[in-house]
This record gives sequence, structure tokens and C-alpha cells, in this order.
Amino acid sequence: MKVAKDHVVSFDYEVRNSRSELLDSSENTAPMAYLHGYASIVPGLEKALEGRSAGDTLDVVVPPVEAYGLRDERRMGEVSRDIFPAGAEIKPGMRFRAQGAHGTDNVVVVAVSEDTVTVDANHPLAGETLTFNVTIREVRAATGEEIAHGHVHHAHTHAADDDCCGGGGCGCH
Repeated sequence: MKVAKDHVVSFDYEVRNSRSELLDSSENTAPMAYLHGYASIVPGLEKALEGRSAGDTLDVVVPPVEAYGLRDERRMGEVSRDIFPAGAEIKPGMRFRAQGAHGTDNVVVVAVSEDTVTVDANHPLAGETLTFNVTIREVRAATGEEIAHGHVHHAHTHAADDDCCGGGGCGCH
């Protein structure tokens, strides 16, 4: 079976940045599983997996525009230190969820001064070219429920009154 829309793909992987530093790997975990065609993984990797089969191994170089995007300096800014609890110790590298003009963002503290905190709302891998080493382990047709929900459901059973998302049995949504 070939990787195509509405198929579940399971694969082992490791991903490195442009400096060849290992960023993540499935080596000590189960293979990653995703629903193909639903933007569940970075677009460049999803595109490279299209048409492949179980057992295929490939190296994929994904430029920033097909991964986590280019860095956008407009996503950096200063906020008043007053928005943090009094006496809170704020340090560079700390991560927060912040409400912005376009919804909730994950931000990283870049710098701290007496009156302001500089934060960066870019994805930590924005601007990075990524190299994925992938081995496809399994390709299967997605279930109707997976297609309806837009993501993979891992093996589990539902109680008779559990309708997955409504009953919360698989952690959907």
C-alpha cells in the first residue's frame, strides 16, 4: 500500500538541523503515526512521503518554508514586566503561552530588563533547514472515524457509551 491521502503512516525518524545536531528521534519510542493529507507533519516531509511504501528509507532535506517557516522579526517584541506576577523571576529561555492579536502564541523569553521582557513568538525551528532520516514501518487505510476527526486513533477500546471525542476515551480534541 502506498502513502496517500486518508492513509495512516507509521515511521521511524531522526531529524537534524542545518548544523547536523540531532533535534528529535523515535529511537527510544514507538514509530510516529500520522494521517496523511491533513497537515499533521511539516509540509515538506509529507510531500516527500507521498507515494512511498512500508520498508522505504529516505533522507529528506526540508527548507524552512516547507517546515516551520521563515523567522519573522515582527513576531518579536517587548512587553511590560508588569504583566508578570510581582517578584516572579523571569529568565531568558523561559517559555510562556501568551494571548496576542491573532490568538494564543507560545513565546520564549529572549531578554529581561528592569522594565521590559523581550519575547519571541516564532516557532523555535523557524528559519531552520531540517534533514529527516525516515524509515516507513506501516501504511494502512485510515478508519472513517480517523478521517472524520482528522488524526490517527491509536489502538484502544471504547466503552459502550463512549463516542471517542464526545466521551473523551481517546483524548481527541
